[in-house]
Amino acid sequence: MNMPSAYQSPLLEKSIQHLAQADIELHISKKRVKNINFRLKPHKLMVSVPLFISSAQAAQAVAKRVPWAIANHGQVLEQYRRRQLPSKESSTADSTLLLWGIKQSFTLNHDEKITYYRQQLSEVIPSLFEKWQPIVGADANEIRLKKMHTRWGSCNTRARRIWLSVYLPAYPIECTEYVIVHELCHLHHANHSRAFWQTVATAMPDYQHWHNMLAGKAGQLD
Repeated sequence: MNMPSAYQSPLLEKSIQHLAQADIELHISKKRVKNINFRLKPHKLMVSVPLFISSAQAAQAVAKRVPWAIANHGQVLEQYRRRQLPSKESSTADSTLLLWGIKQSFTLNHDEKITYYRQQLSEVIPSLFEKWQPIVGADANEIRLKKMHTRWGSCNTRARRIWLSVYLPAYPIECTEYVIVHELCHLHHANHSRAFWQTVATAMPDYQHWHNMLAGKAGQLD
């Protein structure tokens, strides 16, 4: 969540919670614009608010747009995924394999990598969750893996279900640990509030290093 503190209100908090359940983060910024503008991106709802608009008006406008954002988010994700296909999945050529950040002596094509990474991640998940759940003070009911091109992980707070990207084993295992901590912390805080990041930092003081390593990678392997 990123917004001027003046816009925080019970109505806006309710909108943030509904968006978070759909894995969408709300970003509000004040700009020199004539109207309130909305832009839906993968896992983000960007809102530009005119300087003269009150916090109450902004909160009401966002609340009205929440159903639209949730309904159209799947289409936005699919369009993004299709744009990534030429560089990520259409090529069947072998490429260098990284496992937990270390270059391996053999190569695999894309489909073989996914199978290999899924297996490797499945093997370490039980011990990693056993390690971090007591530290964070939250337990997941279910952990699943899938090919995510825009997220390293996601959390359904109602079902207490955590998803992890099968691409994570390309990076040091601490990156996977950070993603697990991040998603477990969402069971305490549905959004990315200051309290959320404080919870992350308390559980994993060096999280920023691993966060930065994954930032901007968008699930890419190479």
